[in-house]
Amino acid sequence: MDKLKLHTPDLAESNFHKLAAMFPNAVTETINDAGEVVRAIDADVLRQEISAEVVEGPQERYQFTWPDKKKSVVLANAPIAKTLRLDRSKSVGRDGTRGGIDTENIYIEGDNLDALKLLQETYLGKVKMIYIDPPYNTGSDFIYEDDFSQGTGEYLPDSGQFDEEGNRLVQNTESNGRFHTDWLNMLYPRLRIAKDFLTEDGVIFISIDDHEASQMRKICDEVFGIQNFVANVIWQKVFAPKNSAKHFSGSHEYVLCYAKNAEIWRPNLLDRDEEANNRYKNPDNDPRGPWASDNLTARNYYGAGQYAVKCPSGRIIDGPPTGRYWTVSKEKFEEFDKENRIWWGEDGDNMPRLKRFLSDVQQGLVPQTLWPYEDVGHTQEAKKELLATIDFSRSEDVFDTPKPTRLIQRMLQIATTTNEGDIILDFFSGSATTAHAIIQSNAEQIGNRRFIMVQIAEKTKSKDYSTLCDIGEERIRRAGDKIRAETGADIDYGFRVFRVDSTNMEDVYYNPSETAQEMLAQWADNIKPDRTPEDLLFQVMLDLGILLSSSIEETVIAGKKVFSVADGYLLACFDQNVTEETVTEIARRCPFYAVFRDSSMTSDSVATNFEQIFATYSPKTVRKVL
Repeated sequence: MDKLKLHTPDLAESNFHKLAAMFPNAVTETINDAGEVVRAIDADVLRQEISAEVVEGPQERYQFTWPDKKKSVVLANAPIAKTLRLDRSKSVGRDGTRGGIDTENIYIEGDNLDALKLLQETYLGKVKMIYIDPPYNTGSDFIYEDDFSQGTGEYLPDSGQFDEEGNRLVQNTESNGRFHTDWLNMLYPRLRIAKDFLTEDGVIFISIDDHEASQMRKICDEVFGIQNFVANVIWQKVFAPKNSAKHFSGSHEYVLCYAKNAEIWRPNLLDRDEEANNRYKNPDNDPRGPWASDNLTARNYYGAGQYAVKCPSGRIIDGPPTGRYWTVSKEKFEEFDKENRIWWGEDGDNMPRLKRFLSDVQQGLVPQTLWPYEDVGHTQEAKKELLATIDFSRSEDVFDTPKPTRLIQRMLQIATTTNEGDIILDFFSGSATTAHAIIQSNAEQIGNRRFIMVQIAEKTKSKDYSTLCDIGEERIRRAGDKIRAETGADIDYGFRVFRVDSTNMEDVYYNPSETAQEMLAQWADNIKPDRTPEDLLFQVMLDLGILLSSSIEETVIAGKKVFSVADGYLLACFDQNVTEETVTEIARRCPFYAVFRDSSMTSDSVATNFEQIFATYSPKTVRKVL
């Protein structure tokens, strides 16, 4: 049986092997900081292989950089030995029942960089849409501080909030000499990892304001590729000007949109509204129905676009206006005229225009880059929605910058489908507006979109809710109850709550060679004593790339608890003293994966017969131990 690694992948190591396979002549050996001889990539040889022109030294070139950028790349690639632990007490089942986990929605409490790393193998290429509303770096909001090199005593004085894992939030004031650097260091590794979550036809939307809009564009151009930039949407966030503004009254924010592959991604059309349809009339009672007239000339040169036409009134028009050309040839024009597709005006004497029928136009509107508040809501609407869902004893405790659900619903309408189980990820979840919007859209359309929300347990000013996670989770619960009561829709109202935590395994699991003989007694078991079989199950699921939302059933075989995940795709038993009867029954069920504890067999004979049992009943099953 193979041993599970139980840590996130080392992307730098993976990239090394890819380069080594493509350019074996660039592989060399060097001495690392510890004085050990290790394999490495010769940068000079690699540059010769990939470019005829080598840029080095002080030579000018286009680049986007900042202090610590290299560290941000290392941080994005570095593996972590952590896990996600289920909190049943906070979880809600599909029908809204507390404690249930029969739901496909996920809420994660913890640092989003850790969460993204833990999820990256499982959700690689599976997320249809990402939306984030990160800190805008206004000087008053908090950013994630990812420097784990400091000890607790060192960072306590300058840390805004922190936990036992070393995660911390720091208020990034403008007096900080690293004002932009710290913000960039936070966003860059998270976006690098998040990109790989997207499906090939996936898209990311990012809310941002003028403080860091230009920097965000540069980050996204580098991470997603400038060729995959789709739009910089302007959202009209307020409905009234502020006369107290020092210079201009700010009325908008931006929503940046990048596709995973802009050649593939296409937005869904928006519903045609009454105003759009009212532009089509039928003044000549054309049996083909309402139509709108369109210009038949353009400025672009067209060789066949210069000719005279004769109006029904008999007047000759020598050609289009000066500097313009007919958009169709003379033959096509005459064809349109015979089909009564040319409008000459009520008197038959006007400049010709083309009749475009409502029945011929696409049944939807292409999204525009200006989103007025009438269509997608404004900030006051967002606060009212939050207050209507969450009880705050003091109005000043209300989350400062929530987004209206209609804003997120517009993105869902553009980028997702109703009934294909699309996954939407928001790793700056805040007050969980995205989850609220998804439940609302699913209820209105009887859809099955799924969400993954991630939020660090940031402290709040509220006396009612100590952290943002408390607010977000309660909002999802109450929004689900309210929407179910109003619509009666049979959809998934639940969510499984997980918490980023240290690994379930003792240090000896990862570094057996560094464990002295006299230390082994305290690690007779390589699993931490406070961890449950359910904790182990979810770490195994992450390691094997099995969706956290998969169905989980518990059964008892020969007195031992066995987890069946995704209808028997994975069968796992973490009990001690597992008998041959249990092993045989698991093998008979032919799972794709079978997982046991390394020391779980009740005797040496069971361990000896283990492989033979699977070879007999299910030779294709992948057997793993931890």
